[in-house]
Amino acid sequence: MSSPKGPAPAGYTRTLTLLVTPILAVAPFFLFTVMAADRPEPQVRVVEEIAAKVNGEIITRGELDQRRQQITATLQEQGLSGAALTDAASKQASEELGNQIDQLLLVQKGKELAVNVDSDVNRRLAEIQSDSKEADPEKFHEWLKEKSGENFEDFKLQLKNSFLTQRVISEEVYRNIVIPKADVEKYYNEHKPEFVRQETVQLREILVAVTDPSPAKVTAAETKARGIVDRARKGEAKFTDLARQFSDAPTATQDGDLGAFKKGDLAKDIEDVVFKQQKGYVTDPIRRPSGFEIFRVEEHYAAGQASLDEVQNEIMNKLMEPKARPKLREYLTQLRQNAFLEIKPGYVDSFAAPGKDTTWQDALQLKPETTTKENVVAHGHKKFLKVIPYGHKGAVKDESDAPPPSVTPVPPAPAAAK
Repeated sequence: MSSPKGPAPAGYTRTLTLLVTPILAVAPFFLFTVMAADRPEPQVRVVEEIAAKVNGEIITRGELDQRRQQITATLQEQGLSGAALTDAASKQASEELGNQIDQLLLVQKGKELAVNVDSDVNRRLAEIQSDSKEADPEKFHEWLKEKSGENFEDFKLQLKNSFLTQRVISEEVYRNIVIPKADVEKYYNEHKPEFVRQETVQLREILVAVTDPSPAKVTAAETKARGIVDRARKGEAKFTDLARQFSDAPTATQDGDLGAFKKGDLAKDIEDVVFKQQKGYVTDPIRRPSGFEIFRVEEHYAAGQASLDEVQNEIMNKLMEPKARPKLREYLTQLRQNAFLEIKPGYVDSFAAPGKDTTWQDALQLKPETTTKENVVAHGHKKFLKVIPYGHKGAVKDESDAPPPSVTPVPPAPAAAK
């Protein structure tokens, strides 16, 4: 669907950033030209320095530097500057290696458990594409890169790893925490003002796209849309099946599900219709820039005090959180104990497992790990979480003509568009 409101809402870039930042951020490759002073040597270019190895995967200095930049930018948006900014950024950045080790361990555990999150990833991508108003895949990929700074495949991989992490935490930590029903009821009764709700509707959609603005094509699309409405209202087919079969919106793959909206979230011509109807109502086709939209009201929640049943899961999550944090840290410590983990001197895992030996074993390779991009491609290795594959060590010579010795950092990827 075209976003019901029109252009992507303010702060959408930040939403994309929040999806991406819990994983490993983009790592700029620092290229150096190195030449011995006493005799000429073929050029050697340092692509990246490895900071830690985690079960055969790696975390690089460039990733840690990039995260520091992102942390600083976020704190600046919050109004910090000067010494306060420097102190806060340093404090957060000092824990970043530990955070990235946590992330790698959880993703690896998800793969070990054969957790499948493909449907979650596809659903989320469909939601994002719906917001983008770009039905064409290539244009959507361009839009995504502009907003997030990531190409589509990298963004999809990071999204998948994020869902893997969430699923492992849910299954391995949260599932083992029991909140008594009496505690939920007590919290609800003591915090009722927190659960006063605005009026909301939950919607599904079918889009009959109009790609040719000629009158004949527009009329044909409207006729098709009215036929779909007629079938849905007569009960000849489920709305979800009609959405999957006929909708031109990205949400077709998820049965047309759009989610919940409060008043003010939707374009006025849509809001004026759906907020007057009850659950199960199917609208007439509504002309939108991308075509004819049909909506079904899945739920219509009145404004006022939400019932305990409506907010029970929300309350359980609130009560679980303080119990889950120490349990999660215990779980991650155990994953560290069982992991093959090496930390290069000069880097610190803030959440190191007590007694765990993480000594860097390559005694002769305590200099930056070096390789060339050509060598990476030639060996056919794949990146994991946007890092160079484990196993590339030592100086690999580039036999091409070398320019004069220099130190030239490649500029980091541009920030996501605001």
